[in-house]
Amino acid sequence: MRKFIQIMELNFKYWKDGNFWVGYLELFPDYWTQGETEEELQINLRELYDDLNSGELPGPVKQGVLKIA
Repeated sequence: MRKFIQIMELNFKYWKDGNFWVGYLELFPDYWTQGETEEELQINLRELYDDLNSGELPGPVKQGVLKIA
């Protein structure tokens, strides 16, 4: 039996701040994380996404797009 892996793409913003790479997911702009390398930052962003969607954190603020005609 084949298992299908669902791949999701999330946009994130990041920058170098001193010795650390700092960033946040565009979907959750109020929640930042950091890493000593860009790779560590991406790992931490994945963990942050999991935490924000687990229901363990109360009411994370999300960002969306409103279309008006």
